[in-house]
Amino acid sequence: MAKPVNRRTFLSGSIAASTAAALALSLEEKALLAQGDTVEAAAVPAEKGPMGKIGSVEISRLICGGNLLNGYAHARDLIYVSELLRRYFTDEKIMETWQLCESAGINTMISTCDCPYSGGKDPTVRLLNRYRNEHRGRMQWIAQCQPQGKGMTDSMQRAIDNGACGVFLQGEVGDRFVRENRLDLIEKIVTWIKDKGVLAGVAGHSVDVPIAVETAGMPVDFHMKTLHHHNYWSAMPAEQKLEVSANHNDNYYCRTPEQTIEFMKEVKTPWIAYKVLAAGAIRPQSGFDYAFKNGADFACVGMFDFQVKEDQSVAKDVVARYKNRTRPWRA
Repeated sequence: MAKPVNRRTFLSGSIAASTAAALALSLEEKALLAQGDTVEAAAVPAEKGPMGKIGSVEISRLICGGNLLNGYAHARDLIYVSELLRRYFTDEKIMETWQLCESAGINTMISTCDCPYSGGKDPTVRLLNRYRNEHRGRMQWIAQCQPQGKGMTDSMQRAIDNGACGVFLQGEVGDRFVRENRLDLIEKIVTWIKDKGVLAGVAGHSVDVPIAVETAGMPVDFHMKTLHHHNYWSAMPAEQKLEVSANHNDNYYCRTPEQTIEFMKEVKTPWIAYKVLAAGAIRPQSGFDYAFKNGADFACVGMFDFQVKEDQSVAKDVVARYKNRTRPWRA
């Protein structure tokens, strides 16, 4: 026998159904429902998260990383993960992730402009412009670039033309230039970026990169340097560290964390640490604690949409815990 429906049960059921439907809507569908407007505003954070400043740019201590968004994953020997990410992170899901970041008080993301693993289809510029235009997004962009050949500055100029507030030399390139003693190229790139009026940085997996940059007195606005501990299951034993070839480094991103911490302790330039979770092998509570306690001013972290809120909550607690630390906050 059918249950009788009165006004109260009808209204409660309708409200529940409407709420469920609204939660299931994509960003595109929500935008169409906006009253008298076809553009959905990015949510304003209810509470401002921990912030620092590089130059005149205010940047959230937790920065949204880009590897998950451009479809490249450090997946060790799991060959399907990058393709899985590309299928999960649709255009709508990427913009939703940025929107969740802004709502949580994360105001900056780092991503490529010319990711070589995207088959010439790096989505960053296209989607950031769409996010700004259609959803009034205000996410700041620090662009990772890989200068190549005669068109060394092409990707950097494209990033700046599309609103990047900072540009830095990608880590593997930074490692190679230092290894090959091409500090002249690094200095040329840093000077070019600074002349454009945006923040300039150099990234490296090896501690030799910030050592070389600081020793040469290059006027970088920030360092990008990996930092994580080695207390995770797939980390290699200490005796294998120096034997790892370039073809077997996909579970090892900061080979000398103690040396990095010791050197950066005296460096006055702001430090953005990356790979702080060793590509998902370390829990945020442990990775964030290690990075901020040991001197990082910011942590760049790749996040799924469902991780954003928790990651920011952990970052707030950790930053508050280390108001006073051995390396002073440099930003």
